Amino acid sequence: MTAVVRLLNVYPLKSAGGTRLMSAEVTPTGFRHDREFMLVRPDGARLSQREVPRMALLRPSYDGGTLVVDAPGAVAPLVHEGRTEGTPREVRLPAGTCLGLDQGDEAAGWFGALLDVDCRLMRFTGRRETARGGGTLTFADGYPLLVISAESLEDLNARLKSPLPMDRFRPNIVIEGLGPYGEDSVDLLRIGDMEIELVKPCGRCVITTTDQNSAVRGREPLRTLATYRTRRTDDGSRAVIFGQNGIPRTVGTIRAGDRVCATTRRSHP
Repeated sequence: MTAVVRLLNVYPLKSAGGTRLMSAEVTPTGFRHDREFMLVRPDGARLSQREVPRMALLRPSYDGGTLVVDAPGAVAPLVHEGRTEGTPREVRLPAGTCLGLDQGDEAAGWFGALLDVDCRLMRFTGRRETARGGGTLTFADGYPLLVISAESLEDLNARLKSPLPMDRFRPNIVIEGLGPYGEDSVDLLRIGDMEIELVKPCGRCVITTTDQNSAVRGREPLRTLATYRTRRTDDGSRAVIFGQNGIPRTVGTIRAGDRVCATTRRSHP
């Protein structure tokens, strides 16, 4: 099966807005700088749009070691030279703990004042492993990459009263040509010299109901997705599925417009 890369997105600050890319450097932990920074509460627990929908309005970019974040209501953007030295601190994610470097009082004050939440900015350090598949990642919840078919969103939007943009689902890679939910049956994506293995369906949470341009939260798309995309997970629970989690098996650069060769489970003996 042949398809095309349509969109590439990186999220330098976990749970903030994404940055669209024309090309992305793929490392063992996903796109370079993806989820490299994260906000945490004073007790080290990660902060996300689940608890603070206004984080959707944060617009970060990261290049050359400088994190720049802007948002409505900010007196001026945060311009922060990422710290790489210091004593690592334990931070907590839903899947366990890892280490981060505190980025100082100035950054903490900027985010705290804007979001009205006591928080600290952390930068990833150390090593994390995925729950399955032998991958590594930074502050992402479970896997280095999220892949969604453009036709999957088209199919969902045909069922909704008001269509939704792809940014509700926060993918790294959007592919056109797999067909609706075609990513569900794909084992391996080959994009040039790059290989990405799709290893686990992505169970969706309340963040998908948050408008990424207004931070207003509603009931869709989870209400509609639950009527036809609920699946049983490995642990026996049920989840609403949209998109597939992936692990890079080789590193390199991918670009919007690249051709994609998808190996599907149906093609296996």
